[in-house]
Amino acid sequence: MSLPPNRLISLDVFRGATIGAMVLVNNPGTWSAIYPPLKHAPWHGWTFTDTIFPFFIFIMGIAIPIALERRRATGQAGLGLYLQLVRRTAALFGLGLFLALFPFYNWMKGDWIQIADMRIMGVLQRLALCFFFASLLFLWLRPRGLVIAAFALLLGYWALMVVGGRGDLSPEGNFSGLIDRLILGPHMWKGSPHYDPEGFLSTLPAIATCLFGVLTGQLIQSPKPNDTKVAEMLVLGFILMTLGWMWGGIFPINKPIWTSSYAVFMSGLAMCVLGVCYWLIDIKGSIWWTKPFVIFGVNALALFVGSGMLGRVLNMVPGSTAPDGSVISLKVTIYERAFAPLASPMNASLLFALCFIGLWLFLMWLLYRKRIFIKV
Repeated sequence: MSLPPNRLISLDVFRGATIGAMVLVNNPGTWSAIYPPLKHAPWHGWTFTDTIFPFFIFIMGIAIPIALERRRATGQAGLGLYLQLVRRTAALFGLGLFLALFPFYNWMKGDWIQIADMRIMGVLQRLALCFFFASLLFLWLRPRGLVIAAFALLLGYWALMVVGGRGDLSPEGNFSGLIDRLILGPHMWKGSPHYDPEGFLSTLPAIATCLFGVLTGQLIQSPKPNDTKVAEMLVLGFILMTLGWMWGGIFPINKPIWTSSYAVFMSGLAMCVLGVCYWLIDIKGSIWWTKPFVIFGVNALALFVGSGMLGRVLNMVPGSTAPDGSVISLKVTIYERAFAPLASPMNASLLFALCFIGLWLFLMWLLYRKRIFIKV
């Protein structure tokens, strides 16, 4: 499979850097020794790690008008186009469920992974829902309507959290978490009994994040001069960041429940980052440093799924036995024997993550060299 002509290199670079960062923060040598920027904020607030997922949703939004307009240009319309959207949504959601169950058998516990308490929502599942609803809104609405829809979702979510949850934004009492517990039950994220960071209700403002990406994609496709596009991205991005920061004074920036202020602030930040990339790469032609990010960006889905599968296998396959007879996972064994002796715990943990990224850069380069680009 070959890439379409006139591909936007800056978007591939932005996507590649984002998915690379996601793999990096998801695979430290040990979760007990991580540099603070590579951790999520404990609750309110944000770190570098909290920019990654909204950036990825924003990037997916940019690709929606580009992809759908291309399909329209080739004669796809009506029912066929909607069936394509349903097919891709189902494929993404299904891949997410597959990852939730993989590798099906836990060798560390000597037991099959149980469907009865399998997590239903997740990163790919949220991407699927955001893609589907943002695509529908793009097909139905003009740009002004998309802006109205985005802020309707954001304001509606704020109202639900304040009214339904009586203003309680704690991990235990927030309204989004209440909905997650009612709908998902035992199928929630295992990191907390109170909420799912990719739950149902908090997907509403995530769709708004995607819509800001759609609007940016329409700006990129417009006949405006490139310098004007960059200026608009930077100015609008700064306005959104300012609005999100101000909104955060009464509805705090919070990634786990994807508050409206978080959605707006991160969309603005993503718009600014893309504006800089667009100016530097597509306008000024500075591409000498972009190859690793392009390699990741053109196969982002393969990288996410493949690295997720390997990470789960390393955690569920025995690697050695401790003096007390307990089984140690293969990941812990590799980290303790090959990385921990080399540096301080934080640096050794980071080195493991960097080597993990290096392995996947090599594997993705093999696909890139063969012109194999995996899509759904």
